[in-house]
Amino acid sequence: MITKKTNDESISPYAYSSPALAAFRKLHESGCFILPNPWDLGSAVYLHHLGFKALATTSAGFAFSRGLPDSASALTLDAVLTHIREIAGATPLPVNADFQSGYADEPEGVADNVKLCVRTGAAGLSIEDATGNDSSPLYERANAVERIRAARTSIDESKIPVILTARCEAMLVGVPDPERTILDRLAAYADAGADCLYAPGVRKPEMISAIVKAVAPKPVNVLISSPLPGLSLAALTDLGVRRISVGSALARVAWTSFIGAARSIAETGTFDALEGAVPFSELNSVFKA
Repeated sequence: MITKKTNDESISPYAYSSPALAAFRKLHESGCFILPNPWDLGSAVYLHHLGFKALATTSAGFAFSRGLPDSASALTLDAVLTHIREIAGATPLPVNADFQSGYADEPEGVADNVKLCVRTGAAGLSIEDATGNDSSPLYERANAVERIRAARTSIDESKIPVILTARCEAMLVGVPDPERTILDRLAAYADAGADCLYAPGVRKPEMISAIVKAVAPKPVNVLISSPLPGLSLAALTDLGVRRISVGSALARVAWTSFIGAARSIAETGTFDALEGAVPFSELNSVFKA
């Protein structure tokens, strides 16, 4: 990755790039776009090669690449910031940072960490309301709203207009009546200053439509992490969705191929599983020095 030195830290050459920031904001204004999730520099470069207009980091994909589980406690804040900075510097595309819960419980800590995230060169970042605690899996509502408000204030004070996405994790953590919680919280997060709203795990078209209406006119992100009949780009566009991400899915697809081939070699002592691998020359021609 090409970087330039600014005082004591490396900053992406695309950091504070008005074209990337403007392009990302423009994508959220109309239509629907796919926001694929690379997990390392090579996957980011290849997604750019395929013509995608923006990228997003994936905490799970990054964690798995480091031999760690997808947990905010498993990855240090410094490691995450370095990873976001690297992905943001890998291509000129705008990048949304999966910033998990902001790596802090209280609004003040979230604000401080968001300030650091903005400096990585990301064009957007997401903050979720999951605590990682089984006994109380979501931050108490008032605190969750103030955490988004603090992130908004931190971004505004930076004067770098990154897109703030607020996530409600109710569908993933098993709270009672998750749909009601999602609609209530996403509307509150929109009022607190979130630019884009997101509830991973929502799969029903009628619920997706309800979310779009609850936070309108602000854009909505939908996660597609496995094939869902009827939920194509065209169908989600018709539902009013503005942004589609795939989370850890691309990383897991890569792991699936790797595990299958490695397991076959280990169990059979043959190398038939290597048949059909992407040619060396094809990859080598994409990754320019």
